[in-house]
Amino acid sequence: MKTKIIYLDNAATTRVDERVLNEMLPYFSEKYGNASSVHMVGQEAREAIEKARKIIAKSINAETEEIIFTSGGTESNNFALKGLFFENKDKRHIVTTKIEHASILEICKWLEKYNGKIGCLNVNKEGFINTRDLENSIQKDTLVVSVIHGNNEIGTIQNIEEIGRICRSKGVIFHIDACQSYTKTKIDVKKQKIDLLTLNAHKIHGPKGVGALFIRKGIKLMPLLHGGGHERNLRSGTENIPGIVGFGKAVEIASLSDVKRISKLRGYIIKKILEIPNTKLNGSTGEKRLCNNINVSFRNIEGEAISTSLEMHGIIVSTGSACASHKLEKSHVLRAVGLSDLEINSSIRISISKYTTKKEADYFIAKLKETVKNLRQISPFNK
Repeated sequence: MKTKIIYLDNAATTRVDERVLNEMLPYFSEKYGNASSVHMVGQEAREAIEKARKIIAKSINAETEEIIFTSGGTESNNFALKGLFFENKDKRHIVTTKIEHASILEICKWLEKYNGKIGCLNVNKEGFINTRDLENSIQKDTLVVSVIHGNNEIGTIQNIEEIGRICRSKGVIFHIDACQSYTKTKIDVKKQKIDLLTLNAHKIHGPKGVGALFIRKGIKLMPLLHGGGHERNLRSGTENIPGIVGFGKAVEIASLSDVKRISKLRGYIIKKILEIPNTKLNGSTGEKRLCNNINVSFRNIEGEAISTSLEMHGIIVSTGSACASHKLEKSHVLRAVGLSDLEINSSIRISISKYTTKKEADYFIAKLKETVKNLRQISPFNK
C-alpha cells in the first residue's frame, strides 16, 4: 500500500493549482496558435499573453509594457545582471549579498572574467543586511545593487523599501529576486523604487518553465537571446503560451487569506518544533519571515538523516535549497548567518503551502519528534 505523501518542500516547487491547469489546457490542444501570427488563431494567443502580462503588472503596480516573459527565475536573473553589465560599459561594480540564490552568485562570479567587480554584503545572524554597509559599499562605478527579497533557505525578508530608497538616492539601479516572496508579501515597484524584478510561476502554484522580468521604463538591457524580436526585441523566441497563461492565472488567484492561514500554520509548526530540546530556528521571525518557511538545526544529528527518516513516513522536507542539493558544498546561506559546520549539517528546511493541513502538520511534528529522539540515541555526538 502506497504511503500518502505529505509534501513540505514548497520552496523548491509547488503543486500546480487545478484552476491554473484548467486555464492552461486549451492552449495545448485548441488555442495552439503562435502569438506572432497575424491570423485570428495567432491573435487569440496574443490576447492571452497580454491578459497575463496585465495581471502580473497590476500585481506589482507596474506598467504592462514593463513586463517581459522568460523561462523562469534563473533566466530573469541572468537577463537582469548580464543585460545591464554589457549594455553599460562604464560601470563595472555590482553589489549583492552573501545569501543570494546561486543564479545570482554564479552570474557575478562569471562577470568577474569580464572585469566585473563584485561586492558581497555580510548579513547578521537573522540574515538581514546592514543598510549602512550598503551605503558605504556603493562606489562611483557601481552599476546595480541586487538583493534577494525573501531568502529561499531561511525565509528572511529584506527591507526592500529602505534599500530602494538608498539606491535611488545614489543613482544606482536596484534589482531584486522575488521568486520566493512574490504573492506572499507586498511588492510595489514604484513605492519600493525597484528598477528590475525577477519573478517566476512554479513557486506560486503555477507551471514550471515560465517567469518574468520587470524592467522599469528607461532601464536599458542588452538582450541575451536574439532572433525574431519577440517581447519588444528583448527576449526572442516563440512564447510559452500555456505557461504564460498559467502564470497569469496563478497570480490572479493568489490570496491574502491563504497567506494569513499559511503564516498561522507556520507559526504553530515552529512553536511545536522548538519544544524539541537543543533546536534552533535559523533566520528571522514573524512578519519578517516568509509565511511558508521554516529552517531548523537539531544539535548532534544530521539533517540528511532526519530527511531520510521522515521520507520513510511519506514526509518530504529539504536539507538545503533544491537548486544546490546536487552539490556537496555546505549551505552558503547558513554559513553567512554564522552557523558552524555541525549546525549546517544538522539543518532541515520545511516549506508549507496553501494545501498543507493542520492534520498533516501534526503528523509531521509527531514523526519529527520521534525521529530526532531515535537519531540522538544512536548519535556518536551525543555520547
